[in-house]
Amino acid sequence: MDLSVIDLNGFYGKTSFDLMLNLERKRTERSQRPFLLVLLNIEDLLTDRRDSGHIKKELERALCSATRETDIKGWPQEDKVMGIIFTELGSSEEVVKEKIFLKIQDKLCQTLGSNAVQRIKISYHLFPKAYDENGKNLDWSNPLFYSEPAQKKPSKRISLFLKRTMDVIGSFLGLIILGPVFLSIALAIKITSKGPVFFKQERVGQGGKKFTFMKFRSMYVNCDEHPHREYITRFISKAQEGTANSGDNGDSVVYKLVDDCRITRVGKFIRKTSLDELPQFINVLKGDMSLVGPRPPIPYECEMYDIWHRRRLIEVKPGVSGLWQVEGRSQTTFSDMVRLDLKYINDWSLWLDLKILLKTPWVMLTGIGGY
Repeated sequence: MDLSVIDLNGFYGKTSFDLMLNLERKRTERSQRPFLLVLLNIEDLLTDRRDSGHIKKELERALCSATRETDIKGWPQEDKVMGIIFTELGSSEEVVKEKIFLKIQDKLCQTLGSNAVQRIKISYHLFPKAYDENGKNLDWSNPLFYSEPAQKKPSKRISLFLKRTMDVIGSFLGLIILGPVFLSIALAIKITSKGPVFFKQERVGQGGKKFTFMKFRSMYVNCDEHPHREYITRFISKAQEGTANSGDNGDSVVYKLVDDCRITRVGKFIRKTSLDELPQFINVLKGDMSLVGPRPPIPYECEMYDIWHRRRLIEVKPGVSGLWQVEGRSQTTFSDMVRLDLKYINDWSLWLDLKILLKTPWVMLTGIGGY
């Protein structure tokens, strides 16, 4: 079977099916209308069957009669796994799954008989998954929905290896060259306020994986996080409602609290110049972060994310610097920040990383958009 074309029964080959699945996921991220991916593993059914070609055609015809014209059918794994994307579902998850399950089972039994159907392994995957009792979305990064198209994988593996190599070398050199700066900042923090030099916080990395994020401490110890949490909640909520991020007087609202009384005198300077971010070189060496990528959010921020917001953390590691940091920083709206991150993901190349890294020192020195 040609992996890139559609056959007589309307079934896509692997490459085309993967592309259609990727497109449907992006459509759902915008429309909020879920779809259901049904996978049928027929490998056991075809074992020792000389008429496997005939069986596959019969299966295709049976599944065609169980689907709508708008549903997408194909072979995610050639001659092993059949797939159907039931698009734009309107009912609840359980009702939809039960109806589709019964219809598929009925058509397969009519075509092959119940004994043969028992040898088919069927799985159902809804995107996005339902919310739990606390209102949190349960689906973060199912690889079925976020896998790379086949034709992009070989070249991207090489590029990602080179990116990781650049991360290790760059962060190692940064720690050595900026050693005196590290010591100066650490001494200033200890002299002017009580508490540790480093601030450690749980952040969300690639694929929703949590890690310990490091910065130079810029606040007084034991500060209440509720002001920031409430502020971020309002900020993201405005973006989801489509309202402008502006204050009562019409001024633009930035993506950080301004004149935060929790920040120390030294903290104001290192935050303005982004010198508080330097310990993240350690996170890069550990592999939790990259030199360039989206900003890693705090877990409670992710709880408020819309579906399309999450892609900024699915496909790449978070970064010390990034397109948002050098082009907008805190002066952009939340939605614009996410769009810049997605632009970086879509346009990513080693050359783009180098350009962002070259811009970063100037942004740090000028303090543009920093708070």
